[in-house]
Amino acid sequence: MKRVLMISFQFPPMAGTSGVQRALRFAQQLPEEGWTPSVLTVQPSAYERTAADLMDEVPAGMTVRRAFGLDAARQLSVAGRYPGAFARPDRWTSWQWGAVPAGLAMIRRERPDVIWSTYPIPTAHRIAHTLARLSGLPWVADFRDPMAHDGYPADPVLWRSFEAVERRVFARARRMTFTTPGAARLYAQRYPHAADRVRVIENGYSEEAFEAAQAQAQAQAHTAAAAGGSPPAPPARAASSAPTILLHSGVVYPDWRSPAGLFQALAAARAAGRLSPVSFQLRLRATAHDDFVRQLAAQHGVADLVQVLPALPYVEALSEMLTADGLLLLQSRDCNDQIPAKAYEYLRAGRPVLTLADPAGDTAQLMRRAGLPHQAPLEDAAAIHTALDRFLDDWQLPASPRAQAALVRSCSRRARTTELARVLDEAVASAPNPRGQRQPLPDTP
Repeated sequence: MKRVLMISFQFPPMAGTSGVQRALRFAQQLPEEGWTPSVLTVQPSAYERTAADLMDEVPAGMTVRRAFGLDAARQLSVAGRYPGAFARPDRWTSWQWGAVPAGLAMIRRERPDVIWSTYPIPTAHRIAHTLARLSGLPWVADFRDPMAHDGYPADPVLWRSFEAVERRVFARARRMTFTTPGAARLYAQRYPHAADRVRVIENGYSEEAFEAAQAQAQAQAHTAAAAGGSPPAPPARAASSAPTILLHSGVVYPDWRSPAGLFQALAAARAAGRLSPVSFQLRLRATAHDDFVRQLAAQHGVADLVQVLPALPYVEALSEMLTADGLLLLQSRDCNDQIPAKAYEYLRAGRPVLTLADPAGDTAQLMRRAGLPHQAPLEDAAAIHTALDRFLDDWQLPASPRAQAALVRSCSRRARTTELARVLDEAVASAPNPRGQRQPLPDTP
C-alpha cells in the first residue's frame, strides 16, 4: 500500500462546516484505492464548534495527529483585539508552530510517499510547503476554491499574504487541485508555467451519510405514524395540510448569498395571491447570519413567510433535505468560479431545486447539466420572480424536474476519491526523488 500524509485543519470533531466532509471522506475511502492515509490536523480547542459524534466517522486505527494551534480571535485576544501578525494568512497561523515538528515526526514514522494539504485555511499549505521542502516528498495542494482574487480578501495586507502562499504552492507542489472548472481555469491563467499541473476534483456527497439520513427519516415517519395511528407519510410531505417547504441549508453570506432579490419575489408572489404563510414557508437553516436574514425579511414584508432555524447535526441536515418539498441554492456572480458544497448533496437528495446564480457561473452550469432548469441570477429580482412562478407551477407535479441519475452517481465522494488517488499517483510519478532517496530530515524536539 502507498502512503499519504494528509494535512487538513477541517477534520472531526470540527463542526459547523461542510468542508470537514472532503478530508474525512477521502481519509475513509483512500484505502480502497490502494492508499493508506495518516492525518495531521489541529488540537480540538482551536475549533469554534465541535461535535463528539463526528469522531465516530474517523476510521479505527488510522493515525491522526492533533498538533498545537490557537485561534487568535478567541484565544490570543485582549478586549477583543489581537496582533494582526497572529492572523495572517489566517487566525490559526500558530498551528504551524506545532504542526511542522509533528509532521516531521510523522514522516519519519509513517514513511509517506506524498503529502496532501487542503484549503480553506492557508496555514495548511504553509505547513505542507515546509514539510515538502524539508523532506523532498512530492506534494499535492488542494485549493478547493480560489484564494486571492478580485475583492477578496478585502484587506490588502491579508490579500498579499494569501498571494504569497499561492506563489509558494505553485513553485513547489507537483499537483494543484480545485473544486470547479472555473477556479482551475483562473489559476492556469494566473500561473501559466504550471497550467499542466492543475487538476479538478469537485466536491460531492457521501452515499453512506445519505443512507443513514434516509434510515433516520423513515424511523421518524414510523414514530410519527405510531403516535398518530396512521401509516407513514411519503418523504416529501409530512401532512397534506402542512405548508410546502423550500429549504436552504447552510450559510447565507450577506455579500455572496443575499436573499434580497428572492424576498422581493416572495412579496410579489404573495401580492398576486400565489403564496401565504399557511401554504408556503421558506426555511433558512444554519444561516450563520440570522439577524441579517430576519431584518431583510422584515424589510421586504415577508417575515411570516421565512423561517430562520439553527444548525442540525450533519445526518439530520441531510434528512431534512430529503424531506423538504424543494431546495434553494444561492450564489452571487462574484462567486462564478465556485460551487457550494451543498449543491452536490441537493443533487443526491432528489428534490426539485431553485437555483439563484449567474447563468455563466459554474453553479448554474452544474445544475443545468443535471437537468434542473429553474434558475435566475441572484441579483435580478424580476428574473427571480419569473423563475419562482415557474418553480411553484412545477415543483409538486410528479414530473417535476429531478437531477439526472447518471450525473448524480458521478458526484459521489467515492468517485471523487478515485480521482484523488489518480492525482496522487501522478504526483509521485512526477517527483524527482524516487522513494527511499529523500533528503535527510532535521532533528525535531
